Amino acid sequence: MKALILAGGSGTRLWPLSRKNYPKQFLKLHGSTSLLQDTVQRLLTAFQPHDIVVMTNSDYKFHVLSDLEAALPETYGSWNVLLEPTGRNTAPAIALGIKYCLGRLGCGEDEVVFVSPSDHVIRPSEKFTDYVRRAERIARAGPIVTFGIRPVRPETGYGYIKTGERRSIDEDCECFTVEHFTEKPDSETALRYLRDGTYLWNSGMFAFRIETMLQEFERHAPEIRRMLDLTLDNLLAQFHRFPDISIDYAVAEKSDRIVVLPLDLYWNDIGSWDSLYELTEKDEWGNVKIGDIMAIDTRDTLVMSNRRLISTIGLDECLIVDTDDALLIAKRGETQRVKDIVQALITAQRKEASEHVTTYRPWGSYTILEEGERYKIKRIVVHPGARLSLQKHYHRSEHWVVIRGAAKVTIADRESIIHENESVYVPKSTLHRLENPGKVPLEIIEVQNGEYVGEDDIVRVEDIYGREKGQ
Repeated sequence: MKALILAGGSGTRLWPLSRKNYPKQFLKLHGSTSLLQDTVQRLLTAFQPHDIVVMTNSDYKFHVLSDLEAALPETYGSWNVLLEPTGRNTAPAIALGIKYCLGRLGCGEDEVVFVSPSDHVIRPSEKFTDYVRRAERIARAGPIVTFGIRPVRPETGYGYIKTGERRSIDEDCECFTVEHFTEKPDSETALRYLRDGTYLWNSGMFAFRIETMLQEFERHAPEIRRMLDLTLDNLLAQFHRFPDISIDYAVAEKSDRIVVLPLDLYWNDIGSWDSLYELTEKDEWGNVKIGDIMAIDTRDTLVMSNRRLISTIGLDECLIVDTDDALLIAKRGETQRVKDIVQALITAQRKEASEHVTTYRPWGSYTILEEGERYKIKRIVVHPGARLSLQKHYHRSEHWVVIRGAAKVTIADRESIIHENESVYVPKSTLHRLENPGKVPLEIIEVQNGEYVGEDDIVRVEDIYGREKGQ
């Protein structure tokens, strides 16, 4: 059995923490590990590293590699990371993953594939592993297995599955036929589904034999099936021709070979701030407090701060999320509407819709401390042994001041080592490179000055990470 982890989504329902350039799957929301790292660790109870394929896109490639290396350094190099050339939703992503399994992993069409999102919380892991193994046995008998979660509240942010007749593959593998799928309902309908008792939340996880999915693509999405006749390299080159469609719309809602396996465990897709509130431990007043928080006469409220003190007085059932450049204040129960804020920011072409103040790169990160019309000030952190590309800028000069560690600096044809409290100047249009030869993170303050200080004013001559300009 192989596993496909879908890690290319750019969900923004947890804005301002989750943004397009650094989405939910890479966030550490309930501990010291990211949701992607938690997903991988969970699947390793049922799969070997070489049987797992992490699917993402070029924008997130180094985030994925960094998470895998940090979580499991002993398995580094064993991972299959497959880059989608462009976003085309879950049906094309699964089709591409199938082609990768056939073309690169040597799978036959009788191989069972398990598909999982990368940003869900599921526990306990051992019980989930048992369900995955049951799903494998069911899938080998021919059906496409989807995983349903027994609802515990009238949730309007999830899709629902109406269960039909009970089916038994063997004595340990009971499942149900699917009468129909329902997209996110209104609150009255969601309450009716909860009371009905025959509806399950749609988890977005599937298990199937490759042969079965190929047949269902042929029946219900022939344009996708035809693309799978291409070689893997040609398929990647033609990926933009795939329809932008989810696996639910393309296959699941049309197929008569779908069964649902109910999961009796804790599941949370953290699809909204209300979901995170439900997941997180609360104080005696029902408050979730993350960061430096002082709450007086405040109840059933989530308050999150990554830096400064936040004080509240007399609040009930509210949400406050503070980041370096954006503050969200909302009523709990209304947080599905965060997407409306994000859309308004996109319409206004505000960078807060997609960018954080801190941007992560394969060599480290940089944080914008201040910027104006002709200048920008950054704090740059370079990992031990890492180095930036050999590059130049046509429109700006740079001044570097080391505040921690030692920097190896190349400017034109001259190399030098600069230490704490020392500085160096990089003129416009001059080839330069910054490296960290030491054993501790290198931190510098960079002051840019010029007529244009955008991130796309980078001409890379040499880059060990294979990036293009602006990445």
